[in-house]
Order: sequence, then structure tokens, then C-alpha cells
Amino acid sequence: MLSDITLGQFYPGKSLLHRMDPRMKLLLVVAVIVFIFVASTFTTLGLIVLLVLTAVLLSGVPFGQYAKSLRAILFVVLFTSILNLFYGSGEALVQWGMMRITMDGIRRAIFVAVRIGTLIVCSAVLTFTTSPTQLTDALERLLTPLRKLRVPVHDIAMMMTISLRFVPTLLEETDKIMSAQKARGADLESGGAIQRVKAMVPVLIPLIVSAFRRAMDLAMAMECRCYGISARTTKMRQLHIGTLDIMSALLVIVVAALVIVGNMLLPGWM
Repeated sequence: MLSDITLGQFYPGKSLLHRMDPRMKLLLVVAVIVFIFVASTFTTLGLIVLLVLTAVLLSGVPFGQYAKSLRAILFVVLFTSILNLFYGSGEALVQWGMMRITMDGIRRAIFVAVRIGTLIVCSAVLTFTTSPTQLTDALERLLTPLRKLRVPVHDIAMMMTISLRFVPTLLEETDKIMSAQKARGADLESGGAIQRVKAMVPVLIPLIVSAFRRAMDLAMAMECRCYGISARTTKMRQLHIGTLDIMSALLVIVVAALVIVGNMLLPGWM
């Protein structure tokens, strides 16, 4: 299960999305995520899904990686969909006491499931095609106006990117510790919920110790390289907005406009 979590993983490649400016990718992903929640009909949500699937095809990342991203949150999707299944209005198709399933509830459950899945895949496209270094540069450049308010933009961008970068590392460390505990006879899977939580204590303690050790090693390495000694830092690679970035932005703007128009003109869930 831990190996299915792909948050923070970067998949090297030379696809169109890999060559895009990271600032534009970050802005477009944020815009798409906003319009995923703005879409209120199946047609407008379908436009967003089509846009995200196009990005998946252009990313050059194997579909198995995106499948892992969805598999990791499958329980959340199912749980949320089941809850929405019983919140529909209209005539009941099936009823158990106060709980009933209506056609509106079925539509709502499917809509929520598609919305969450699209959100996860859209976020995965960004992390798969953008390295942690590029994310740091993009965040720092986008937050540059906050420097006038004495906000430590570079430090914030660095902390956010390091946190994202170490998610796969900590997951791998957790998997190793769990395997080591199982080899020593620890039972981590049987019993009730309380017993499973107690069984995770021998895993959490060495994981926390390992995380602090890694943080200390990273801080020492950054100090040895004189990190933070200069107020302004230079960049080995300069970021430039190109034709590909402009065309991508225009495509997202067109889809966003269609979503807004579709929400106003299309009735109900259509």
C-alpha cells in the first residue's frame, strides 16, 4: 500500500510538459483544480476530465504511475461516494428505514468520485513532470512580490519543496521498518483497530527518530554549503515563458470559459 503513494515523486522525461516553464505549470494546475470544483454539471466536468487526460498523454509518464496515485486514495473516493449516495433528493429507488437511494444520489456519488479522481490525477501530473528544484524556483518566483512585506519567500519555497521531496523517502523508510518488525515476529495486520494502532508504535518511534536524523543531516549539509549567507541567490537555470506555455495557458482559458458558460446554460446535472 505504501508503494502506491506517489506524492512528491518525479518521473524524468523529455515530454512537452517536462519542457514547460514550472511557473506556468503551477499556475495552470491551480487554475484547473479551481475549475474542477467550479464545474457543476457532467458536461462541464467532462471538459476538465478531457483536459487532464490530454495532459496525462502529453506527460509521457506511464499510466501505471497514475493508477498508483488513484489506488492510494481509492478508499477515500469510495467512502465519499457512499456518503453522497444517501444525500440525494427525489423519489427513492431503494430505502432502508431513514436511509434511501435516489437517482439524484447516484448522480451525486458518481460526480464526486470523478471530481476527486480528476483532482488527484491533475496534481500527479505536476509532481511527475516537475522536479523539486524546479518547483522551488517556481514557488520563489511567484511569491517574489511578498518580499516587499519582508516575507522570507526563498525559505518558504525551500521548506515546502523539501517537505514534498521527502514524502517518498519517508514512505520507503516506513516500509523498511515494517518489514524489519515483521521479520522479528511483530503482527501489524491482525486484530482490531486499537490493537493495530498499538502495533504501529514500534514502527512510529524509529520512523520519527530517522526523520529527525535526516533533518539534522540536511541542515548540517546546507550550513556546510553556506546556505543563507547571502540575501540574494543566483540561478543556474533561468526561467522563460515560451510559445508552449502561452498555448497551454490559452487552452486552459478556453476550457475555463466553456465551463462557466456550461454551468449557466445547462440544466441540472446535464
